Amino acid sequence: MRGAGATGTGTALPALSAAPAAARPRATVRARARSLPPWSVLAACTLAGGLLGGGYGLVRTPAYTATSYVVAVPARAADPASALGFAQAYGRVAAQVAVLADAQMAAGVPAATLKRSVRTATSPDAPMVAVSATSHRPDLAADMANAVSEALTRHAGNASGSTHVTLRSFARATRPTEPSSAPAALTGLVGASAGGLLGGLALLVRPRRATGDPGRAAAVPAPATAADVRGQL
Repeated sequence: MRGAGATGTGTALPALSAAPAAARPRATVRARARSLPPWSVLAACTLAGGLLGGGYGLVRTPAYTATSYVVAVPARAADPASALGFAQAYGRVAAQVAVLADAQMAAGVPAATLKRSVRTATSPDAPMVAVSATSHRPDLAADMANAVSEALTRHAGNASGSTHVTLRSFARATRPTEPSSAPAALTGLVGASAGGLLGGLALLVRPRRATGDPGRAAAVPAPATAADVRGQL
């Protein structure tokens, strides 16, 4: 029985001593992490953000933008100033379903794709409407911009009897040669800025260390001996 008891005790002792040994590497890693300077967190976050942003810019498919222009022309008996107001109105009408449904056949894409890809802009000084289309294919971007411009011109012509204003093509969209999306260098810079900002916020919200030397444990007074106690009495 004693031998069995000794064997059971001997097997339990390594299990008890294994737990502190396994916790030592974790404590060492935590101590090293705490000993790092605060700026290392900021540098690591900035580097990680720059790498992620630059990688996104490299793997992302580039986008191309083509723009066509139409100009509002008043009739002979109409007020020339009315052309500016109708140009503003037609700039808003260009994204409507009626115009996009008429342009989808010429563009070769659904009206929903035109609604996502086409944007219009007007000028407060000139009666001109800019129709821009964005696509991953440069030829498709030009086709969509020209198709919407032509459809908008036809709709303005059908209503010219009451508006006394027509739209005419000023410049057709051409096939873009350079992408309009941000290059990898710019996305990397944006990612580095975002990473640095997150690192700075992490430094602001991190728990503060206690005052004093963090590496030195608090001293515990030794127990007084019997002679010291008799001397104090």
